[in-house]
Amino acid sequence: MSGHGPGDAGLRADRVGRRTDGRIIVDGITFAPRPGETVGLLGPNGSGKSTLLRLLAGVLRPTAGVVSLDGRPLSEAGRRATARRIATVEQHAHTQTELTVRDVVALGRIPHRRAWAAASSADARAVTAALERTGLTDRAAQSWHTLSGGERQRTQIARALAQEPRELLLDEPTNHLDIQHQLDLLDLVAGLPVTTVIALHDLNLAAMYCDRLLVLKEGRAVAEGSPASVLTPSLIARVYGVRAEVTHGPGHPVVRFLRRGGEAPVRPVRGTPGTPPGRP
Repeated sequence: MSGHGPGDAGLRADRVGRRTDGRIIVDGITFAPRPGETVGLLGPNGSGKSTLLRLLAGVLRPTAGVVSLDGRPLSEAGRRATARRIATVEQHAHTQTELTVRDVVALGRIPHRRAWAAASSADARAVTAALERTGLTDRAAQSWHTLSGGERQRTQIARALAQEPRELLLDEPTNHLDIQHQLDLLDLVAGLPVTTVIALHDLNLAAMYCDRLLVLKEGRAVAEGSPASVLTPSLIARVYGVRAEVTHGPGHPVVRFLRRGGEAPVRPVRGTPGTPPGRP
């Protein structure tokens, strides 16, 4: 692919598909996050959000279409070059090895180092900056295994930032966190100077923190646009199979789910998007 211009800058998926064991997981999605924006991936379980993120990261190769970075297919760029530009944060991170927070964050420098090379002063500066950005400086010497869920997620974001990426992909990073830590984490992500694509379950959090939404159902993109344009009662009913009211106040729309067979809104419970407090 040659002769690309400014419109090709950044990460892009063109008619991307992924088939596994004869089953279509992602089906013909075209998507290009704009530089510096935060895009929320929405959809029920099994809609293809995690697979699309892995395709965008180059971890999986599409069986149809192409994922490109600055107009060049990821398949031609190589894993190390891709990792210097794109960082990912998975839902869960586990290790049996005894590592400190600084050790985990330093893993983000691997794409910038030659095999077996010692850490450089640039590596040390990047790790220190990532710890400071995520508020983990005082935890740097602490064991990874002693961290809370929210601290582990922040550590993984710090590891991603140490890569010094321009694109950051996060797969449901707020899962299993209480509401305070969800808000803290998303405040952190929203303030990062990178292009971010984040898979979320909570529609209200997506409305609060995302500039744009891409909604998937059964592997296909069914809606894309601003939270106000995408989050409608008809869209929510079609994608999630539930009834909802959507109100539009200052800043972002608010979704209130309705009980089946009744008009009363569902009270927020764990696993059910409610009406969170306004964004600070």
